[in-house]
Amino acid sequence: MAVTLPEALLGQYQRFSLYNSPYPAHDEGCAIDCYPGTLRDGRTTDAPSPVSGTVLETRAVRAPPKPYAPEHDYLILVDCDGPGDLAGLTARILHVEPSVEAGEHVERGESLGTLVRAGFFAPWVDNHLHVGVRGPDQNPHRASGSLPLEVGVEIRPLEWDGTGTVVATGETYAVLDAPTHPNPGEEFAGVRVDDGGVIDGGLPHYDGGGVHGRDEALEREVTAVSPTPITLNGDRVGVARGHTIDWDDVIVTANGEPITGLSLFCAQDADFGMKLICPDTELEVGEAVRVRVRSSADV
Repeated sequence: MAVTLPEALLGQYQRFSLYNSPYPAHDEGCAIDCYPGTLRDGRTTDAPSPVSGTVLETRAVRAPPKPYAPEHDYLILVDCDGPGDLAGLTARILHVEPSVEAGEHVERGESLGTLVRAGFFAPWVDNHLHVGVRGPDQNPHRASGSLPLEVGVEIRPLEWDGTGTVVATGETYAVLDAPTHPNPGEEFAGVRVDDGGVIDGGLPHYDGGGVHGRDEALEREVTAVSPTPITLNGDRVGVARGHTIDWDDVIVTANGEPITGLSLFCAQDADFGMKLICPDTELEVGEAVRVRVRSSADV
């Protein structure tokens, strides 16, 4: 059973991704990361609740050791009464130091506490809430096992030719000014793959990605027994089975130099642009960049 996440839930966040993660909890789109901040304000700290309901439990959980992160993360379990199809299910929320307690009722959008950057985060990852949904008969404490998720909003596919100018940088990433969002604050958008749909994931630094919002003809191809090749600007990036993409053995380059990859997501903010993960490549604000995805055999 897939659970549809309605606009009432998704619309309160600036960005979301089902596949941009290295962790098995996201496999087959079974968890979503919800980002309250924009690409240029990724370290915002407030954690608006994705759901309404009664807090069942809060607990500290051990996180992978990282020199830049605290030793613990936190788990918040909420018995949902909404929105939509989430009523009667349990929301499993991570990366929030809770200001709520068991037995307390929370409304959708009410603060659950403060976002934390635990060891689950790579250094380039912005603050977000990790959300999975379990049925009443499922163990809510296991990391994997959440129900498959579907997004209940239209996502506008944006053409992107692989070029842009750097408008922001961090120690491990750079953000381009393209593609641009045509209607910020009114709808979600994402990067269009060549044959339709919006691509989602960490390409290729995580094992795979996903695709949203395909037209009916392509959807029939994707759900066929044989996998469907996925290309971006004519460069093959992987194959899709259903909504899940297995990346090919590819390398992303920026101006001909290999970088770690691309961070792909759906967003509604005006600061939409391509985020390049490049901890070993120095890019400067104002620099023009051309991005390509090439087979590792050709580089």
